Amino acid sequence: MGTTADRLATAYFDAIEALCRVTPKGWYAERGTARAGITHAGLASLNGVFALTTDPDLESLDALAIEVARQIPHWSIMVRGAAGEPVVDLAARHGLRERSVMPFLACATDDIVFRPVSTQQALVRRVGAAENDTYTDALTESFEAPEGSFGPLMGGAVLDTDGITGYLAEESDRPVGTALGMLTSGVIGVFNIGVVPSARGRGLGRTLTETVLRDGIAAGANAAYLHTSPMGRPLYESMGFALVENWTMFTAR
Repeated sequence: MGTTADRLATAYFDAIEALCRVTPKGWYAERGTARAGITHAGLASLNGVFALTTDPDLESLDALAIEVARQIPHWSIMVRGAAGEPVVDLAARHGLRERSVMPFLACATDDIVFRPVSTQQALVRRVGAAENDTYTDALTESFEAPEGSFGPLMGGAVLDTDGITGYLAEESDRPVGTALGMLTSGVIGVFNIGVVPSARGRGLGRTLTETVLRDGIAAGANAAYLHTSPMGRPLYESMGFALVENWTMFTAR
């Protein structure tokens, strides 16, 4: 029987599969316990090969890495936990020598610490596919990414797909923050939490996260997960999230 960490990791990879199958130009494949997904966004973390288990299947990772590298220049290999030398060597053979740690946090929904309802919640609304350009522009600004970095990621019918919910925070009719919830196997994944620089420091990031979580719980989720940056980690830990695993991602320098 799998562990809680296995269940949460599987939910994450199921979310990646769902996104790759619906985003324009997306591609997805499985081999053994390895998975691969391409979104054609310009960020390596959104195109890659993933090890589903903590004991990577090197042959399958290698085979899928060859397929991904043929299709897109910016990609990654991601494994759960610290990478052993065989994985480091495999990544290096594919030109991926930059290593980074991705903290994977999670919590049971009963353990989430919500603030009392605030007026900020009125600033957040759901968005559908008709507004994917507005959402993508806000996402780009919130993450201070170069224009075009997210490519077609949120295009097509992504924001109208069951289990995928996009959110915008707005002030004075201007988008100032984004969020994305992805519900798979009774688990809600929190993605794309970002606030434009001019609106930071006022709690909007927490409001966006709480909105995703509340909607996920209403839809039946009993657990939640996310990856976090060092800047966001104290916020998420104050909400009840705890480290499940540190994942390792390899990209080109």
